[in-house]
Amino acid sequence: MTVKAQRGRRRYIAFSTNPALTRNDLIAGLAPWGRTYNVIQCAAGMAIVRCSPAQREACIAAVRQADSSCNPVDTSGTLRTLRDRYPALKAHIPPRPQNHVRPPQL
Repeated sequence: MTVKAQRGRRRYIAFSTNPALTRNDLIAGLAPWGRTYNVIQCAAGMAIVRCSPAQREACIAAVRQADSSCNPVDTSGTLRTLRDRYPALKAHIPPRPQNHVRPPQL
């Protein structure tokens, strides 16, 4: 069984933002919507927010309400595509959490 069949598809939306906006500020602004939208990255005047394909338009509206300086610039099914298209996002990739460390190869 594929991963997409278990968890569903995802969409990553890139936004141009105010350079002073932080990830925590955007998360706080999206708090009224619960854990529906996940802020992946926010740095250097760009942000990436994850949602399901069906919630794409609602996600854009929620982010715009959270911070009026946010404007959607692109949508993709993968983070790699967005980071390749926008160098500011690629230069500020956040580190992976420690619980995602791969076990040693035998």
